[in-house]
Amino acid sequence: MDDPQWQAKRPVSALAGGYGHPLHPILVTVPIGAWVGSLVFDVASHLVADPDVLAEGSRWLIGLGIVGALAAAAAGFLDLLAIPPGTRAFRTALVHMSLNLAVTLAYVGGFGWRLGEVTGSVNAGQLALSAVSLAALAVSGFLGGKLAYRYGVRVADETTQAEGYTTTHQGDRP
Repeated sequence: MDDPQWQAKRPVSALAGGYGHPLHPILVTVPIGAWVGSLVFDVASHLVADPDVLAEGSRWLIGLGIVGALAAAAAGFLDLLAIPPGTRAFRTALVHMSLNLAVTLAYVGGFGWRLGEVTGSVNAGQLALSAVSLAALAVSGFLGGKLAYRYGVRVADETTQAEGYTTTHQGDRP
């Protein structure tokens, strides 16, 4: 079928997840959670008597987020291949991908900046880099939501979705 909307809903590979069950959205929870947690640890390192543990924990969370971002990027790239070029959805996906790559590179730089002996609170520059990176990630997340919820990229079509809204007889099981 040549319908661009239909094409954007189908996986290009089993590695992207099955029809209606893309892997990219679940994989992004790892870097998002890790990087939000790292910023919380960064701020908290300024509020406690012994900040070293929190600063080191933040560094580990940043590293975990980088690994998770690479996995999410691989699945997201496969989803990008399903979107027909020249469409509004494709352009949105390119901006989404570019922002995510920039954010990931910023966190790689931040991780490198934090290598070495942990002594004291996270410095203001490192904290600012994490905060700005997380803000850019939020913008990218908004665009990712637009791809799924407005454009329906890798979401089951309405006919398939309608199955969940048919009324059942009392006693029927899900």
